[in-house]
Amino acid sequence: MTPTSDSTVQCEILRNPTDEEVRQLVGLYRGQGWWLASDEGKASLIPRLIAGSHCFVAARRGADIVGMGRAISDGISDAYIQDLTVSPECRNRGIGGMILRTLLDSLHADGIVWIGLIAEPRSNNLYRRAGFREMAGSSPMLMIEEP
Repeated sequence: MTPTSDSTVQCEILRNPTDEEVRQLVGLYRGQGWWLASDEGKASLIPRLIAGSHCFVAARRGADIVGMGRAISDGISDAYIQDLTVSPECRNRGIGGMILRTLLDSLHADGIVWIGLIAEPRSNNLYRRAGFREMAGSSPMLMIEEP
């Protein structure tokens, strides 16, 4: 995995976000297109999203959160990488790889070795460099029930 070329960025596990951190995380979700107009007013759910994740990583440059990622897991056997993103102005500097490495280190420290994800096409190389491979004979599937 390529080290970050931005030595001012540090990754940390985030557990209890402040209101300002929640605001910044909503901005990252919105910037990635994962926060819909109908989601406005749901920022109060971010602390629950973090608490319900096995681990949640924030990449910081000073007080600014410039990237984040999370893993969901039963805590015993399996985990999935979820929601990894870096703000557009900070991409291609190794920050995504740093976030991924922090997530993987946390999962491996907890004894979890089966880790899956669904990669967006433009992020395939990030995951391949970390050792992920396509699952032969598998198809990603999704069900979203509209309110």
